[in-house]
Amino acid sequence: GKVEPGETRLAALKREIAEELGVEVVTAHPWLTRFHVYEHASVRLNFFRVTDWRGALRGLEGQQFAFQTPGRESVGPMLPANGPLIKAMALPTVYAISNGEELGLESAFNALEARLKAGLRLVQIREKASPVSVLRPFVLRVVALARALGARVLLNASEVAAFELACETGCDGVHVTSDLLSRIDVRPDFSLVAASCHTAQDIARVGKLGFDFAVLGPVQTTRSHPAAAPLGWAAFSEIKADATVPVFALGGLRIEDTQAAWQAGAHGVALMRG
Repeated sequence: GKVEPGETRLAALKREIAEELGVEVVTAHPWLTRFHVYEHASVRLNFFRVTDWRGALRGLEGQQFAFQTPGRESVGPMLPANGPLIKAMALPTVYAISNGEELGLESAFNALEARLKAGLRLVQIREKASPVSVLRPFVLRVVALARALGARVLLNASEVAAFELACETGCDGVHVTSDLLSRIDVRPDFSLVAASCHTAQDIARVGKLGFDFAVLGPVQTTRSHPAAAPLGWAAFSEIKADATVPVFALGGLRIEDTQAAWQAGAHGVALMRG
């Protein structure tokens, strides 16, 4: 549906879902924005994630509906604008970052193993202090474990040279630093690509290059970047307001901060020590 004059986006969402599906939205969080040009119109699509509702789904305007699992859709035709959204919906809401520099690589592997077995499904290997000769076997171990448990692994890349190691070790993708983001002009050739962001311009560039998601922070004070001024949730929400890709909140956060992150428009939380 469309936002009516004088109506907020959330109010429009609640009204349209009630009118068309007979469901009362109780809790919904802003998620991302998409812009799409059809033959007949250009549209701005404001997406929310509904986490609580009342009522049973009904097609009040004669619609048919079917429940689908992202990545295993069986209905069609699919609107062109929905393709990236299906991929975004398949992203977990927790993005773990390795911390071998502080823990030691063996302890970091053990920590990741415990979390992967407990359900973690998205990992960034960020070991900038480790030489490639040491990092390669660590990455291979993490990738093998993650693959066996259905998780995906991205390798942190501060230089293009890291792309080769990600390919060699079978990583699902790369996580580009904000500095490298400013220096590349095409999306790296991986199934999953993310980037660290600090500004709205960074996030816009992630969308322009067709990356899959962004990480924005630090939201709170963090030991990793003690000199960086924390954004706070209000500034986080403002910076990512027009994001066309999912944005994870990063910096001094824990799993318990997920609800606050959702309320600020984040897809989820990115955690190192948390």
